[in-house]
Amino acid sequence: MGFFVKKRGVSMGLMFLCVFALWVLQIQGAGRESFSRNSSSSLPSSVNVGALFTYDSFIGRAAKLAFVAAIEDVNVDQSILRGTKLNIVFQDANCSGFVGTMGALQLMENKVVAAIGPQSSGIGHIISHVANELHVPFLSFAATDPTLSSLQYPYFLRTTQNDYFQMNAIADFVSYFRWREVVAIFVDDEYGRNGISVLGDVLAKKRAKISYKAAFSPGADNSSISDLLASVNLMESRIFVVHVNPDSGLNIFSVAKSLGMMGSGYVWIATDWLLTALDSMEPLDPKGMDLLQGVVAFRHYTPESDNKKRFKARWKNLRSKESLKSDVGFNSYALYAYDSVWLVAHALDVFFSLGNTVTFSNDPNLRNTNNSNIKLSKLNIFNEGERFLQVMLEMNYTGLTGQIEFNSEKNRINPAYDILNIKSTGPQRVGYWSNHTGFSVVPPETLYSKPSNTSAKNQRLNEIIWPGEIIKPPRGWVFPDNGQPLKIGVPNRVSYKNYASKDKNPLGVKGYCIDIFEAAVQLLPYPVPRTYILYGDGKKNPSYDNLISEVAANSFDAAVGDVTIITNRTKFVDFTQPFIESGLVVVAPVKGAKSSPWSFLKPFTIEMWAVTGALFLFVGAVIWILEHRFNEEFRGPPRRQIITVFWFSFSTMFFSHRENTVSTLGRFVLLVWLFVVLIINSSYTASLTSILTVQQLTSRIEGMDTLIASNEPIGVQDGTFAWKYLVNELNIAPSRIIPLRDEEEYLSALQRGPRGGGVAAIVDELPYIKALLSNSNCKFRTVGQEFTRTGWGFAFQRDSPLAVDMSTAILQLAEEGKLEKIRKKWLTYDHECTMQISDTENYQISVQSFWGLFLICGIVWFIALTLFCWKVFWQYQRLRPEESDEVRARSEEAGSSRGKSLRTVSFKDLIKVVDKREAEVKEMLKEKSSKKLKAGQSSGENSQSKDHETPRLDR
Repeated sequence: MGFFVKKRGVSMGLMFLCVFALWVLQIQGAGRESFSRNSSSSLPSSVNVGALFTYDSFIGRAAKLAFVAAIEDVNVDQSILRGTKLNIVFQDANCSGFVGTMGALQLMENKVVAAIGPQSSGIGHIISHVANELHVPFLSFAATDPTLSSLQYPYFLRTTQNDYFQMNAIADFVSYFRWREVVAIFVDDEYGRNGISVLGDVLAKKRAKISYKAAFSPGADNSSISDLLASVNLMESRIFVVHVNPDSGLNIFSVAKSLGMMGSGYVWIATDWLLTALDSMEPLDPKGMDLLQGVVAFRHYTPESDNKKRFKARWKNLRSKESLKSDVGFNSYALYAYDSVWLVAHALDVFFSLGNTVTFSNDPNLRNTNNSNIKLSKLNIFNEGERFLQVMLEMNYTGLTGQIEFNSEKNRINPAYDILNIKSTGPQRVGYWSNHTGFSVVPPETLYSKPSNTSAKNQRLNEIIWPGEIIKPPRGWVFPDNGQPLKIGVPNRVSYKNYASKDKNPLGVKGYCIDIFEAAVQLLPYPVPRTYILYGDGKKNPSYDNLISEVAANSFDAAVGDVTIITNRTKFVDFTQPFIESGLVVVAPVKGAKSSPWSFLKPFTIEMWAVTGALFLFVGAVIWILEHRFNEEFRGPPRRQIITVFWFSFSTMFFSHRENTVSTLGRFVLLVWLFVVLIINSSYTASLTSILTVQQLTSRIEGMDTLIASNEPIGVQDGTFAWKYLVNELNIAPSRIIPLRDEEEYLSALQRGPRGGGVAAIVDELPYIKALLSNSNCKFRTVGQEFTRTGWGFAFQRDSPLAVDMSTAILQLAEEGKLEKIRKKWLTYDHECTMQISDTENYQISVQSFWGLFLICGIVWFIALTLFCWKVFWQYQRLRPEESDEVRARSEEAGSSRGKSLRTVSFKDLIKVVDKREAEVKEMLKEKSSKKLKAGQSSGENSQSKDHETPRLDR
């Protein structure tokens, strides 16, 4: 944690000169015993550890109690250090960089193996050079400046969390509520500057930024703070991130309250300093809680454990034992201070167990100053300091603050923070943040076993009460009372003025785009002071790319008009939701197409004609099969039957077939087929009618591909993006592209054509082309397809919050139907033209349109044929035994029939059955049944006569 540095602007060399000049000061603090060894053991009898912090501070008062408790616990615990006593030497930094540096040097005189501290980031930068020289590790429990982790300070080890992670948490918080800009209020020292610098870097990665940095000097009075906050209040952003010291930071909120900056619409985010101050106050002041109502504050998260609970329960006894005031509250830095002592103890235990010893030697770099009055001989190098530092970096155990383990950058693993909302009753936790999962409402340690997931949909926070006791998250920005109105650039067009043009009304402009912008502004929940400024000389259409560049360069706050949203422009400005669709199309002269003598074939595709003809033949064959046994009209010589099949098939097209169907299956098949024919005839008639009645137009330009392949000139509207698109994207030679000023030049160039000095076609955006075709009495048409799909939107400066709010307003206009009303007001034309040339292929009917109907027809035919075949086979089976007996009798008389194939005889017999009339087959079945009946009766009489003759023979 950074603290006030009362002397500023002193160079590093001058600082050390002053320190060494005052080296004659008496050493203060406990633990002045010389380093000694236990004669009965190889372990030292005692080891000195230094502690450097500011006694009279929120952090210092809590840390001192923690140090005393930790030393007692370590020396009492027989499982660690095994008889070696740990001594602690205190030095007061007194909130001064100069005094803190002297205190660090005084600690070094005591031959400490490690120094716990400093508390101040500013002092940490200075004394890290001392640590580098003397190889004494410094373990800071409160210096959170991210730059202290640099490679420049190898002996600096942070036992608390790095502010780098806290700034990431704040940036995630800003992104969570979709704010784009914040104002940073910070103390102007190493702690404040470096922390805010990291915040700016992290916000930039999330497309947010610090719009203003408000720094005040350490020890600033309320008057200076009031002037600073008054200037901050003039900014647009209402998101304030406060990164100051706990001992003086509360003054900021009291001044902000007096300036009316703690009401609704404001957002105050405080780093861990605020909860450090509040946790150190016992009891909490109700007036102070009312002052801080709605503030969101971060605090180092330390997991709950039994050891932590027992330590907090000892806190009151520790205060009594040290005869400290009752208002020495417990804060998170007390836990880090306690764990720092234990980290040294555990590391020493491992260090000694590896056979290492503690020795010091003179620094040869300091021996050259013996002629000086400054006594440097007491400063010694810790010979095993680098080895001892490495042991500490490899430690892995659980302390009061959680898992104590360091990564490769010497930072504590698993950084996490509490997010608290200050209410009138006190701070209330609304969630947690960790670099493992981002925001959550459950303790971070419960999520470490799961895969890391920081996606937006996985972030959770409980409800927050904002300043002014509102629940809805503030918008985060306003138009300042003394701010200038928005400067809105409007293209000063010379053509298509119904979109945007100059006018004498109070606004100074009018048009379709202006009306949409004004309607959207009226839906915003706040006033938007604005002034419209025409862009262009009025003699030709201005360059829209240049207009966008003016917005990006802050010459305009926004651009309103027929501005196309394209990729290159989105790199420099933010666009709203499109309010009209657009895209490039090709316009070319057209002429009437000549009528073809084969037009009657166009309603169907070739495939459709082929499939339909095949179906007509197939249905004739099916009907013949089903009717052949019943209907005399389907019998006779083969030639007659073939003619009948063809005639019946195609006569059904006109429902003029003369043959009657007799069989049930035949009638069912014909009924379904006639329904199919009805649909086909109706579709053919409708398609042919459309082809013959709709005017057929043709153009030698078929689309963009035709233009690219040719060398003819192409017209584009002056000032639009079409020129660059054709040159850069489609690689068309710039010499072929002719800029056209207005509609008259459009029409003239198209009518003259390439041979008359005009153009073969025009490439322009769809809204313009609709107006052009209407004004030309539909003499031209678009050819080909629309080959880009974009839209028009309003352009704002990068990261402008207005872009998001205006997009929401445009969507609301669309949902309420107001966009359509504005379109009808400005874009309704006397002659509405068909945009594209009608192609006869659009009216052709393909097989795909009827495959379902053909499938149903095929299923019906299959069922009918299956039933017919089953019936014939059944009849054949009943007739077959009788016929086989005759065959067998003939074979016995001839004696030479055994060589014939039974299968061939059976197939011929089956064909005979199929070819016979149904009446004949029924008669044959009736005769066979009679014969079977008579045969059965005769066999019965014969059996009875035999029964009568048998007794006579016996007698």
